[in-house]
Amino acid sequence: MSAALNGVRIIDMTHNQAGPACTQVLAWLGAEVIKLEEPGRGEAARRAMPDIPGEDGLFFLVLNANKKSLTLNLKTEDGKALFKQLIAEVDMLVENFSPGALDRLGLGYDVLSEINPRLIYGTIKGFGSYGPNSGYKAFEPIAQAMGGAMSVTGFPENPPTYTWPAIGDSGTGMHLAIGLLAALQQRHATGRGQKVEVAMQEAVVNILRVSLRDHQRQGMVQPRRGNQLGQTVPGSTYPCAPGGPNDYVYIFCQPQMYEGFRRVLDMPALDDPRFETPAGRWEHREEYNALVESWTRQRSKYEVMELLGAAGVPCGACQDTGEVLADPHLREREMIVEVDYPGRGAYKTVGCPIKLSDSPADIRRPPTLSEHTDEVLAEHCGVDADTAARLREEGVI
Repeated sequence: MSAALNGVRIIDMTHNQAGPACTQVLAWLGAEVIKLEEPGRGEAARRAMPDIPGEDGLFFLVLNANKKSLTLNLKTEDGKALFKQLIAEVDMLVENFSPGALDRLGLGYDVLSEINPRLIYGTIKGFGSYGPNSGYKAFEPIAQAMGGAMSVTGFPENPPTYTWPAIGDSGTGMHLAIGLLAALQQRHATGRGQKVEVAMQEAVVNILRVSLRDHQRQGMVQPRRGNQLGQTVPGSTYPCAPGGPNDYVYIFCQPQMYEGFRRVLDMPALDDPRFETPAGRWEHREEYNALVESWTRQRSKYEVMELLGAAGVPCGACQDTGEVLADPHLREREMIVEVDYPGRGAYKTVGCPIKLSDSPADIRRPPTLSEHTDEVLAEHCGVDADTAARLREEGVI
């Protein structure tokens, strides 16, 4: 069966992480994503943080699977003309340039939507296209800081803390993907495209909604609470054997699961009347957690997870990055996959987390620079081999 987004064509003018994360998930789901890059250089991420000299880096590879690469110099008149021909043929354009970059090239949304009224134009900006901060640039930590995430992350005795999972970059990309698909659905009814904008700050704010709820519910600025989740005990991280930096489990035992938890630990000290109620366990949490720790420290994090999981108590081993890459569960579900790339060979990357029963994603390698230029220009712009050779010599492609 064909892929879910088969027939949807996208010009991908994104770079770094937020935009490429969006277009990669659409490519996983079957869209034809044509990554437009600068001739001879390509997206800067190809050479960022290199781990093999002279080869495209993993920063680029893990965000650009299933795409095609087209090189085109938009500072030339021929390049702009070819770009406009492509725009007339595609369904979407996605960009995350600094504010006003495409407008300065004469290729802003107003111009492109005149060429193709059905065009869906996706854009990511740090703070959006209007508002007092709209002219400012942003990266992941800036979005986390301004979106409030850092203020509630970490332990109370420490400064606001940056979280490495990229809620500002990849989180924004996922929000934009949802918006693009909504616009595509609406186009079926109206016949017209539209501009879809997601600001990085606002994506973080949306993810922060529970803390914003609690601010209003409690009438106070939300503090950093470390690993403690609410007033549930046990409801935090607990150290395990052999005592390495990531030998921890997270246990979250709600009251209706408590009898199962107590049976697994089988510790007479937990029968103390002070611990009978959730309120009692919270009031005496330091003593209670010390007892739980005395049990978890004697077992590996995976043993604790297996014992409590079998009893219906939510419990997860705190896996490090190497353990995630080797996780047999993730590998069986094709969430960690191996891909071969020219000049590098095999490397591990993430698969598609969206599992469609009738059209599962097929993870293919990212494109080498300009790999599909001749193919794309021939198919969409009628450029023959001789013309392509001339354009290449002139630095247009």
